[in-house]
Amino acid sequence: MEFEILAKCPTTKARVARMKLPHGETMLPTFMPVATQAAIKGLTAQQVESLGITLMLNNTYHLNLRPGIKVLDKAGGAHKFQGWTKNLLTDSGGFQLVSLSKFTTITEEGALFESPFTGEPTMLTPEESISIQHSIGADIIMQLDDVVSSLTVGPRVGEAMERSVRWLDRCIAQHRRAGKEGTQNLFAIVQGGLDPILRDRCLEEMIKRKEGVAGYAIGGLSGGEEKDVFWRVIKQCADKLPEERPRYSMGIGFAEDLLVCVALGVDMADCVFPTRTARFGVALTFNGPLNLKLQKHNKDLGPIDENCPCPTCTSGTSRAMLHHIVTLETAAAHALTQHNIVFQAQLMGRARDAIMAGNFPDYLRTFFKTYFGKAGYPEWCVNALRSVGVDLLENVEAQVVPGDGAKWEYSDAS
Repeated sequence: MEFEILAKCPTTKARVARMKLPHGETMLPTFMPVATQAAIKGLTAQQVESLGITLMLNNTYHLNLRPGIKVLDKAGGAHKFQGWTKNLLTDSGGFQLVSLSKFTTITEEGALFESPFTGEPTMLTPEESISIQHSIGADIIMQLDDVVSSLTVGPRVGEAMERSVRWLDRCIAQHRRAGKEGTQNLFAIVQGGLDPILRDRCLEEMIKRKEGVAGYAIGGLSGGEEKDVFWRVIKQCADKLPEERPRYSMGIGFAEDLLVCVALGVDMADCVFPTRTARFGVALTFNGPLNLKLQKHNKDLGPIDENCPCPTCTSGTSRAMLHHIVTLETAAAHALTQHNIVFQAQLMGRARDAIMAGNFPDYLRTFFKTYFGKAGYPEWCVNALRSVGVDLLENVEAQVVPGDGAKWEYSDAS
C-alpha cells in the first residue's frame, strides 16, 4: 500500500489522501458500501463500479460459511468470484461476536461459533481469520478483535481490549508467516469501549506495533452509545493514531456522522445504512432523507434530486414512479440503492474537494444548514465540530436539538 497525504484542512483535522492498493487507487476520505455476501443487494459488481466506487467491504464470517474457502480458492479469490476489479476490504469476523453473541463463546484461543445455518461449531482463531482473508484476497484485511457492545460496562471491556492486543500479535505473526505483506494490508482495530483510559492503553500498545500494520481502525462504536460520547472517542483515537497511516472508523454511515468523523481526522468509514434504508423506500438527499412510501409523492413527476448524477435520477425515473413500485417491485430497491450509494460518494467527494480548496469549514456549515434546516442541529455535532474550530452556529439563527440530535421520522418526514 502507498499512502500519500495531499492536503490538510487548516482549521479541522480533515485531510485528503491517495491510497494505492493492488487493485487501484482510492481517494480518501471515502465511504465503503458493504457487500456482506460478496454482493451489494440488488446490484451487480459492474453496476457498483459504474457508480465510481473504488473500495467496498466483504464479510469474512459469512463468506467462510458460504460459499466457503474451497470455492473461493478455486475461483482465485473473492475479486474473481464476484467479478469485482477494484479494491476490497474484509472485516475479520470480530463484529459477529456481538451480532451473533448467542451463537458464540469467547476463549483466549478464539471465538467458538455455532453456525446459524447448520448448528455446527466452528472455532475462529486470529490465525484462522487471517488465513480466510488471505483466501478471499482482499486488499485490506482486518485483525480479529474481541468485540463487545459499546453499552457493555465492567471488567469485560478491559478484558476484550487486552485480548484484542494479544490477538493482533497473532494476526501479525500469521500474516508474516504466509508472506502476504506485499499484497494484502493488515489493519489493527483499537478497542476499549467508552473508557478513555482503556482506549489510551490500547492505542499505546497498538501504535508500538505499527511496523506490523498498514493502518488502524477505530472499533467498538455505533452500538447505541450516546453520540456526545461517540465523537469524543473518535477524536481521542484520531488525535493519537500515526499520521502516516490511514484511519478507519467502523460502522459509520449517517451523513452527519461521516462529516464529523472526517473533521476529526478519519479517512474511511463503512455501514449498511445507505443500502438497507434504500430497501425500506428511503432516498438520501442533501435536504435530508426522503421517504418515498409517503402518499404525498404519488403525483410528483420530478426526480429524487435534480442535481444527482446517479442512473436513477438521470434516467427520468420520477418520485411518483418510485412511490408506485416501492413496496411492490424489487426494481425500486435497486434504483434507490444506486442513488444512495452515489449520495454517499458525493458527500465524501465534496468533502475532499472542499479540503483541497481550503474551504472545508464552509462546506460543513452549508451541509448542516441544508440537511437539517428547521429540524434543528444535533447538539453533539455542534460540540464535536467546535472541538476542531468550526462553529456551526456562527452568524446563523438555528435551533439546537439536545442530546443525539434530530431523529428523522421516516413515517412522516418529507
